[in-house]
Amino acid sequence: MKAKHFAIPYVGWMAIFILAPIFLIFVYAFTARDGSLTMNNFSNMTNYSSVFFRSFWLSAVSTAFCIVLGYPIAYILAREGPRAQRIMIMLIMLPMWMNFLLRTYAWMSILENTGLLNRFLRFIGLPTLRIINTPAAVVIGMVYNFIPFMILPIYSVIVKIDKNVIEAAQDLGANSVSVFRKLILPLSIPGVLSGITMVFVPGVSTFVISQLLGGGKSMLLGDLIEMQFLGAAYNPHLGSSISLIMMILCIAFMYIMNRFGDNEGGGLTI
Repeated sequence: MKAKHFAIPYVGWMAIFILAPIFLIFVYAFTARDGSLTMNNFSNMTNYSSVFFRSFWLSAVSTAFCIVLGYPIAYILAREGPRAQRIMIMLIMLPMWMNFLLRTYAWMSILENTGLLNRFLRFIGLPTLRIINTPAAVVIGMVYNFIPFMILPIYSVIVKIDKNVIEAAQDLGANSVSVFRKLILPLSIPGVLSGITMVFVPGVSTFVISQLLGGGKSMLLGDLIEMQFLGAAYNPHLGSSISLIMMILCIAFMYIMNRFGDNEGGGLTI
């Protein structure tokens, strides 16, 4: 038996569970309820322009927070010894071993008006906060659930930087700030771009976080698509067109990030 024959089960799996659903989405997106070809599904998406804007805006804000919080963690992690790195990586990945829905429910108990956060603020004499069912709660949920996807790519790039290069820069008179700004930061750009892609793309399509932490008040594209397929406004043709456009936008975003990362690969100046 030739080696390529071992790929037959994998190709069959892809055809059934990947290519077939995409083909059905494509067909539904360009057809009406009576099966005739139409472009009305795409023109009707203009009614939901605010949902598109909100989805990309909240995902961009969450991605920015993940960069601000995740880069220092990844940098500190890369500078630790092997034993400390293993422990810290395990702690970062530990929440990911729990169910996504369970983690989101946990944040509901923390952020709700009578939750743990407001109880603590009330205990120390500070005014309580109304965070649950707001866009801020959605951003918090996204950052918590997706920040490991920002930390790990950045860490994997920084930890591979040759220490001899850093020592050479220091021997040439570069201080710690210059080494970071002119050496470590440019070399870590590919990891940052990978993290942006891995956080932004799922952030745009999420719906559980917006439903539970946003209380349904901050509808995102994932909520809109679910509503078209499973909700009272059943319209799989419109849902398929939204899914198709979102798929194209995400692929274009990933392509741009990859191209930008390739161009930045040699951006090292000392």
